[in-house]
Amino acid sequence: MVPARIEALKVKNFRVLKDIELTDMTPFTVLLGPNGSGKSTVVDIFAFLSECFETNLGNAWFRRGGIANIRSKGARGPVEIEIRYKEKAKAGSITYRLSINEQNGQPVVVEESLHWNRGDGGRPFHFLKVANGRGEVVYGKATEGKNEHRVKFKLSSKESLAVSTFGQIADHPHVVALRDFITGWYVSDIAADSCREQRTAGPQKRLSRTGDNLGNVIQHLSERHGDRFKSMISALKKRIPQIDDVTPKSTADGKLLLQFKDISISDPVLAEFASDGTLKMLAYLVVLHDPSPPPFIAMEEPENFFHPRLLEGLADECSASTKRTQVLATTHSPQFANALRPEEVRVLWRDGKTSFSKITPADKIPVVPKLIKNGAQLGEIWMENHFGVGDPLNWFTAPRKSADKIRA
Repeated sequence: MVPARIEALKVKNFRVLKDIELTDMTPFTVLLGPNGSGKSTVVDIFAFLSECFETNLGNAWFRRGGIANIRSKGARGPVEIEIRYKEKAKAGSITYRLSINEQNGQPVVVEESLHWNRGDGGRPFHFLKVANGRGEVVYGKATEGKNEHRVKFKLSSKESLAVSTFGQIADHPHVVALRDFITGWYVSDIAADSCREQRTAGPQKRLSRTGDNLGNVIQHLSERHGDRFKSMISALKKRIPQIDDVTPKSTADGKLLLQFKDISISDPVLAEFASDGTLKMLAYLVVLHDPSPPPFIAMEEPENFFHPRLLEGLADECSASTKRTQVLATTHSPQFANALRPEEVRVLWRDGKTSFSKITPADKIPVVPKLIKNGAQLGEIWMENHFGVGDPLNWFTAPRKSADKIRA
């Protein structure tokens, strides 16, 4: 079954994302751009929403420094985040909108809504709509006016998210689906040192965002999903050929050791002594080969610690996983970009007049499809600065509109 898919992200007043829209998101979407162009901030939008639903709005808000560090410089209005997605492949698009401001030093939900449009140009049908703590929600699966059963409510706090409240009640299936969807996201913060941590033995289903339970998840896969485990190890051996096997081993005192068998060394190597690249590749493959993968995976600069020749393979693994999940990645690597199609890539850059982020789809830069058609690779086009945007030495270059001056 095709998983839920995010189609678009719209953001206002969140740091350098003063007013941006990431549209037509593909199952594998990659953000390119210089440092400071807003790539990490886009990823943090997804992390922020996930944290809001996993814990609460206040924790996610103040962990980022509150309004002074979140709201775009010079902006006065609320922070607005809008996600358009599909619950199923053939279902209509649903839009979730969240507007947040700060009053008396505390975050407040100005507006929160969940709706879909009834046909082209039709009025939105709201499953949920809240403003300043008061709103109404639809019970059951009604999608047409004649079957609506709406209930008005008042939340106990303006800081409360209605989706967090009603998303735990089965009578609100679309709200439940949204909450489950967002809390299931995996926003990676994998670190090689975290992957080396020795933990108490015991299988765990899902890799933590830092990867500190890597051994426990390997144990789970090897004991309960043998075929999936073998497939993942085969992928690891294909990407890092010197690795022959990976084995979890429980010690007498209940600790879990993760062992790597190198084809040229008789004794296995503990994770403590494995290379950063090997550990991170294994961690990414664990996420991408998960028997029940997260519905959405975000990765920041997955190329770190890898030899350049491994990066096209990593991009291929991300692409292959999208039959069962959706992947968003940021990158500075032309080798990673070489494995991508132009329609999968968005270029972030800073507007010289406002200094805020803009997004340009790579396939909408006229020169790009022409060069691809002539055999060029996307990463090569990027490095030769044919995009006209995303140059780290010139943030504010306008998008190239013509291919007239391309080198032969």
